[in-house]
Amino acid sequence: MGDESDKILRLRRDDRCRVCAAPLAAGVTATYERASRSVRCLTCRAEEAVVVDPGTAGASARREHARRRDRREQRVREKHPRIGGFLLAVTDEPASTRAWATGATGEERLGARLDGVASETVRVLHDRRVPGSRANIDHLVIAPGGVWVVDAKRYAGRPALRVEGGLLRPRVEKLVVGGATGRSSSTACSDRSRWSSACWATRRRSVVRSASSRRTGR
Repeated sequence: MGDESDKILRLRRDDRCRVCAAPLAAGVTATYERASRSVRCLTCRAEEAVVVDPGTAGASARREHARRRDRREQRVREKHPRIGGFLLAVTDEPASTRAWATGATGEERLGARLDGVASETVRVLHDRRVPGSRANIDHLVIAPGGVWVVDAKRYAGRPALRVEGGLLRPRVEKLVVGGATGRSSSTACSDRSRWSSACWATRRRSVVRSASSRRTGR
C-alpha cells in the first residue's frame, strides 16, 4: 500500500514511473508520491519494506541435540524407573548426540563473526532449510558479488587440497583436513550452492519478467 500522503492526479507533463520506469504521457492518471516527489503508474504498487528473518545460527542443530537428549533420558528412565536419574547423572551422552551440540556451538560462533560483516549491501542469513529435504544451509551471505554458501565444520588440523589423477584417470580434487578427506562435506556444500544459485536465478528471472510485463502490458 502507498503512503497516506500519496495523491492520484492527472499529469500536466510527460514523466516516468518511479517503480517500473514506464513512460507516462501528459494527461494520464498517475499517483504522485509527496515523500519522493515522483510519480508511479497506477499498475505499480508502492514498494513495501520486505522484512526477512535472518534466522538463528545453529538453531536446527540445537533442536536436534535437545531431541536426542530428551529421547535418551526418556528411554533410560522408562527402563530403570528407580535409578534412571542416577544413571543419567554418571554417564555421558553418546558421541553421536554430543556432536550436535558441538556443531551448534560452531555454527553460533561462525554466525556471530559473519554478522560482523553484515551491512546495507551485505546480507547474512542463518540456518536456511532446503525445500524438499531435511538438509539445511548453515549460513548464506548475499553480497553484490554473488551469493555465498558457508558450511560450518569442526576439524582438527589445517585444510589442504589433494589432487589425484589427471593423466591416465580423471582428475579428482579432495579437501583434506588433518589427514581425513572432507570430500563428502564439499559435495554436500556444492549441492547447497547449486540449490541457492538456482533459487537466485529463478528469482532474478521472475523480477525481470515482471518488469518486462509492466512495460509491454502483458
